[in-house]
Amino acid sequence: MTQLLLDVSPAWILLCVLTALAYAMLLYYRTRSTWSTRTNRLLFAVRWIVVFTLTLLLLGFMVRHFENQYEKPVFAILLDNSASVQYGVDSTQRKELIQQISSLREMLEKKDFEVPLLGLRGNELNEIQFNEQGTNLSDALRMAANRYEGRRLEAVLLISDGIYTSGLSPADLDFRAPVFTVGLGDTVLRPDLAVRDVLYNKITYQGNRFPVRAEIRASGFAGQTVGISLSYKGRVVEEQRKTIPPSGYVQVEFLPEAKEEGLHRWDVAVEVKPDELNRQNNRASFFIEVVKGKRKILLLAAAPHPDIRALRLILEQNSNYDVILHIPGIQETDNKNLRPENVDVVILYQLPDGRGRLRELTHQFIKGPNPRLYVTGSTSDLSLFMQPSFPVGFEVQPRQFDEVTPALNPLFNQFSLPQDAAAVFYGMPPLSVRFGKMRISSGVTTVLYQQVGNVITERPLLAFFTEEGHKTALLLGEGLYRWRMYEFSKTGRTETVDELFLKLIQFLATPDDKSKFRCFTLKPEFSEEEPVIFESQVYNDIYEPVYGNTIELSISDEQNKRKVYSYVLQPSSSRYIVEGLDEGAYRFSASTETGGRRETVNGRFVVTGKQIELQSLTADFDLLRRLSKNTGGKFFTSNQLDALKQELSKSEARYVMRSEERYTAALNVPWILALLIVLVSVEWFLRKFYGGY
Repeated sequence: MTQLLLDVSPAWILLCVLTALAYAMLLYYRTRSTWSTRTNRLLFAVRWIVVFTLTLLLLGFMVRHFENQYEKPVFAILLDNSASVQYGVDSTQRKELIQQISSLREMLEKKDFEVPLLGLRGNELNEIQFNEQGTNLSDALRMAANRYEGRRLEAVLLISDGIYTSGLSPADLDFRAPVFTVGLGDTVLRPDLAVRDVLYNKITYQGNRFPVRAEIRASGFAGQTVGISLSYKGRVVEEQRKTIPPSGYVQVEFLPEAKEEGLHRWDVAVEVKPDELNRQNNRASFFIEVVKGKRKILLLAAAPHPDIRALRLILEQNSNYDVILHIPGIQETDNKNLRPENVDVVILYQLPDGRGRLRELTHQFIKGPNPRLYVTGSTSDLSLFMQPSFPVGFEVQPRQFDEVTPALNPLFNQFSLPQDAAAVFYGMPPLSVRFGKMRISSGVTTVLYQQVGNVITERPLLAFFTEEGHKTALLLGEGLYRWRMYEFSKTGRTETVDELFLKLIQFLATPDDKSKFRCFTLKPEFSEEEPVIFESQVYNDIYEPVYGNTIELSISDEQNKRKVYSYVLQPSSSRYIVEGLDEGAYRFSASTETGGRRETVNGRFVVTGKQIELQSLTADFDLLRRLSKNTGGKFFTSNQLDALKQELSKSEARYVMRSEERYTAALNVPWILALLIVLVSVEWFLRKFYGGY
């Protein structure tokens, strides 16, 4: 539908009519001898229409277009394609179910519904394979609703066994459409023994014993005795026998010794009973990294301060750190821990001190080879920072203090921080810093800037640099403890502040990699369902990235079975994906030719297969009933699919009409321009034909 709109007085239209009439009469007020009166009237009419249209266009009238679109309603089928359905429903029933789903879709499509078949991750299923590891029914329903936001979602048909392994109960979900449910599987409680969970520390130290706690869940074996074992490299290290209580839960604790350095696989297993149908959950594997020893972090201060406790609490979260505190007269350590060669990282809290306390010890560490973190405050002696050779310093001795808040450097990328770190630091309470004109060298990397009021300055609050070949970090203010208190008051955690300083210390303690070839996995642990991703980097003599190198990659499992891969490093992607690796601990070796010689990188990673879908195969129809009742749908079992089809056949597709309205200036309408060209051409042709030109 099209309308013409003119936002002027009707008098202007009358003026256009009169103007066009006068123009036409001026040319055709009398008939010429070369053409007839009828032709003259035709030419008069053509000229009048052309002039009238042109004058209207000059007034700027608009053309309004209406377009109505009819949108089909959506009836989504959400299929629980998790592994629990594969093991809980036999293959014949699964094939029949797939046929029934196809028949249901065909019936609903004939009734003019759009009928997508969705999986648990909100994706459309082109092929049904019950192999998803992990079931989150509430998220699956939420994603289905979000997928059709703004559309008419008539209803959802959820086909599931009601077992969910993560997320909230779907029965408590506030859903905007009726949810019809079909229950799969068997609700009868089957005899089963399962390793429900294994609790352990991921890192331990060579020669130490480490605790392993296994939680066993038993159904149908109350009063019976079962054997639970801990194995290493296929050999049973320890075995215990426990009597199953009426509650069905048993806890077993092992205390094995970490003998070999490296990443190793351990297995907890509960014996298999003849009555068990599901034997996949009788074993669970876990991986522990055995390291030689802890890194020693020396926290050195002249006097107590709340910041010292905050730093200590942060560092002690890493079990790989041995935090040594030395405050004279308060808490002192052995002299052997005060030698630079026995310390990995030193934190000099407000040292050098203005009163000269710990002067010799501080000077010893300043001249030593240790990576260090300086924290300055009201008692600091800033003479060190006044030296021209120091990368960050003051041009004149500062006497005043300023209250500054942190602002995260958006370009900082030396190590990763949480995505919401900038927002968290934005609201932090201020630190007390020395105020003065600063000198900052080009090699300084700023993590946090000083913000005064709403102005973010170029002065660093937290930064690091290399000082005489040693990594050095600098926090120019005191009051760190207030940051942790503030974050805890807002979120109940202190993870953003803690992660920043834990990664900063890790960065200081890690030696610089000067090699020209680097290859590593994006993370140390992958699940069986995801690919293992390798990142590769090759540099020239001035450490510019280069491409085109062939990377030879070798991956070995625990039985020393090798898989060899080869790929070329491209500018478009520095990553290589390896799929299909089974659960286990792996070692890899990558090599390439660079600078006329071959460089090799070694590493390791873990592939886990928790099989959480097989922890329980007892269907939960009560959950599905409550979900349907709460949303206005109905529940059916897999034996009632004909009744379901009859129920859904009553559904009527109610179209949604969407009207689109568009406004276009008449000057931009093609057919008006075409009409003018045709009329002018006709007038020119007739005048030419009858000798008017």
